[in-house]
Amino acid sequence: MTTRCNFLLRRTLLACVAAAWLPLAAMAQAAPQVQFQTSLGDFVVEVYPDKAPKTVENFLRYVKDKQYDGTIFHRVIPNFMVQGGGYNAKYDEKITRPPVPLEALNGLKHETGTIAMARTNDPNSAKAQFFVNVKENPFLNAKGSSDGYTVFGRVVSGMETIQKIKEVPTGSGGPFPTDVPKTPVVINSATLVK
Repeated sequence: MTTRCNFLLRRTLLACVAAAWLPLAAMAQAAPQVQFQTSLGDFVVEVYPDKAPKTVENFLRYVKDKQYDGTIFHRVIPNFMVQGGGYNAKYDEKITRPPVPLEALNGLKHETGTIAMARTNDPNSAKAQFFVNVKENPFLNAKGSSDGYTVFGRVVSGMETIQKIKEVPTGSGGPFPTDVPKTPVVINSATLVK
């Protein structure tokens, strides 16, 4: 009888430990989220360090350093994407850290609402600027290890704010001949919320 009681006690304890551990494991794997407060409303993005570890680390460091606070969406193309995070309202370019390597071949696609890193023609030139796809843009998906643009997350709430941004009237502004909102769309703050 004692052996049977010990067996049942051990089994019950293991079940309790497993039950307590599962929620902790789920919390540990929860994707970080960043809330953007803009002059046209708020939106929240969820980022995926398991898919684009260097890109997400870089992005979250900029968020923690308040790099995006006071920057604008300086490039808005209604049937393509909205881009920001690099300039203030006077079109002064923000100082950035060195670029991160391209992580575009990670299985994430340029779908409506995904967030990706902007870059130059050099595949390994992404620094701080990002864009949100306002439609599917498969031509931006990686076909090999040195092309495409790194998708690293998605908008999980506030897509209506992105829709407002994409519909603002645009023209020339600062050093840009086109696609600049005539009334600046300002990122008041970007904060890690989860």
